[in-house]
Amino acid sequence: MILRIGTRGSRLALAQSEWVRERVEERYSDIRVELVRIKTKGDKILDSPLSEIGGKGLFVKEIEDALLRKEVDVAVHSVKDVPTELPDGLKLAVFPKREDPHDAFISADFETLADLPEGSSVGTSSLRRSAQLLHMRPDLHIVPLRGNVDTRLRKLESGELNAIILAAAGLKRLGLSARINQIIPSDELLPAIGQGALGLELRENDKIGELLHFLNHGPSEVAVRAERAFLRELEGGCQVPVAAYGRLSGENLILKGMVAELDGSRIIRDEVRGQKNSPEDMGVSLARRLLASGAAEILARIYEKA
Repeated sequence: MILRIGTRGSRLALAQSEWVRERVEERYSDIRVELVRIKTKGDKILDSPLSEIGGKGLFVKEIEDALLRKEVDVAVHSVKDVPTELPDGLKLAVFPKREDPHDAFISADFETLADLPEGSSVGTSSLRRSAQLLHMRPDLHIVPLRGNVDTRLRKLESGELNAIILAAAGLKRLGLSARINQIIPSDELLPAIGQGALGLELRENDKIGELLHFLNHGPSEVAVRAERAFLRELEGGCQVPVAAYGRLSGENLILKGMVAELDGSRIIRDEVRGQKNSPEDMGVSLARRLLASGAAEILARIYEKA
């Protein structure tokens, strides 16, 4: 049997898909896995911030189209790239064990975010990161930064920037942990929804899901489903500074969420705790609490400007 994995062609996407390929071929001696590289809109447009080119589905739509046309059998995504509303006929079915969900501080001259001198230039492509950074350090100069991990690291090495912020998971998966100066605590920089998690997308009712279920990690699935329900209730995307992070403590799920003004002048945070067997309900509950606390006004203002 040949199993075709649809994947983006970036070094990180290929490393993630290769990890899945190796696990599947180790498990099943009669399955051969092929990686099918697919270029997405987000890979083609590198000179504009994601928030300006319509964030939803930028890195997954073409892969989902191939899945629906049965040109590939499964898609391997970074969950943070996957919109909360999936095309009819598709489902996110398998969530391997999550890598570190936190953001990483990288600099040639400074060890931590707090060490940056006043007025330092920090590169990031994320409104979520920039809003939280400006809330902590209004003096910082935020510079939009697109491109793959290697491209972003080169911009730092060229001296254009004092520091950059990247997802720790991507650096670790690429064997670049040594480049990390600081793992930024979630109390300072709340991660993106699904950051560090992989999601395997399949066609509805496709029995391939049964073959791949061994890759699923229950605690990761619970946390990610709660985070995505939070985002769905807020109707958020790349155009808004929204964050959430869920983690299990025994049988309980702790879910933290945040909505911020674009300039970081105001951040609304809250958290909920509850049984892990109803993650989506917890995500919805947290979103509604934030909306009632002022997030609704912030989101309406941002969408009005968009």
